[in-house]
Amino acid sequence: MKMNGNTILITGGGSGIGKALAQAFHQLGNKVIVTGRRRAALDEMTAANPGIEAMVLDVTNAEAVKAFAAEVTGKHPELNVVINNAGIMVPETIAEAPDYLKTAEDTIATNLVGPIRLTAALLPHLKSQADATVVTVSSGLSFVPLVITPTYSATKAGIHSYSMAIREQLKETSVKVVEIAPPYVQTELMGERQASDPNAMPLADFISEVMQILTDQPDVREVIVERCKPLRYASESGNFDAVFGRLNSQQH
Repeated sequence: MKMNGNTILITGGGSGIGKALAQAFHQLGNKVIVTGRRRAALDEMTAANPGIEAMVLDVTNAEAVKAFAAEVTGKHPELNVVINNAGIMVPETIAEAPDYLKTAEDTIATNLVGPIRLTAALLPHLKSQADATVVTVSSGLSFVPLVITPTYSATKAGIHSYSMAIREQLKETSVKVVEIAPPYVQTELMGERQASDPNAMPLADFISEVMQILTDQPDVREVIVERCKPLRYASESGNFDAVFGRLNSQQH
């Protein structure tokens, strides 16, 4: 993936990792468009970062995604990168079934169906570009699940698998597929406690390492920062049970 001269669409760009990625790519000279469901957060983001554009989008709305894809490619025909970052993470108590089902269904709709839906809507346009990239944001929990968020962990495992499969299908096209797998990062994904949790990786450090990997390895397929490697390679290293135990004893 080239690091400048792109026109980049980032979902969930009004806060957290999406916002930080938008700022980092914007600073490198890319045109950046962010999306989110909350207009107020988007307006705050663009006011603080002149030059970044914002468009409201709910990736769980199928018709809205189709209309959005037509609008954004019409307005920005040079669009060549989409970063599927929007996501939600909510604890679930499975013993209380079926009470947690709405949380599970909303999580699947946002974290898994949303990226698949938006990628499908934009792919015909991306294939027409000389150099295009689909970026997915999975998680270290794709590889070792957090038991208090079973559906979130499952959707991120799904994103990892989806990324691998579409990368192979698209290998003869101009579209590359890059997966970014964050560890536990200081964002408000699960509330204010996470944003200040000393056990979480500082957001600025995470973004800096991600951008360095992308710069140093233009053909990278998976962006795995050092803090995420114990999760990513738990099975390969033969340490899965120990890593699973440590992760879930912390109960983030």
